[in-house]
Amino acid sequence: MGLLKPWRCIASVDRIDIDALLREGVRCVLIDRDNTCVPRDDTVAPPEILDWLARAREAGMRTMMVSNNTHKRAVARSSAELGCEAVAPAFKPVPFALGIAMRQAGVTADQTVMVGDQVFTDVIAGNLAGVRTILVRPQSEKDLWYTLIIRRIDRAIFGERTFEGE
Repeated sequence: MGLLKPWRCIASVDRIDIDALLREGVRCVLIDRDNTCVPRDDTVAPPEILDWLARAREAGMRTMMVSNNTHKRAVARSSAELGCEAVAPAFKPVPFALGIAMRQAGVTADQTVMVGDQVFTDVIAGNLAGVRTILVRPQSEKDLWYTLIIRRIDRAIFGERTFEGE
């Protein structure tokens, strides 16, 4: 189950302690787009996500969006809005895009954390890439039909998770 286990479970991106990440040696945040930064039922990120990413960059971290989304315009718009470079489509859980993002950011796996809302894409990709992973609650209850099924499988295996910051 190690491949399916996140390093941390935190309620939302804006509740991740940037100073704690820095103390852990994290210099780069790889972050998922859909339902992590941008709610599934919206096209823009909430202000608290934008603020958190800006604070992470002010603290000296690189931020890179790693998204499975295949809609180039939506990814480009979010990338610009979030102030992050983007690697997409990432084809997570395959970890190659995470390696590309780390090379672009000039960091190693031990200096990187992957933040996302799905175990079977974000957490597995991060764990395969050798980075620490943070699972956050999805921002919206709305999702693609197959993602909803995968979330049910996750709950069947692990039950309801406890998220820090709730």
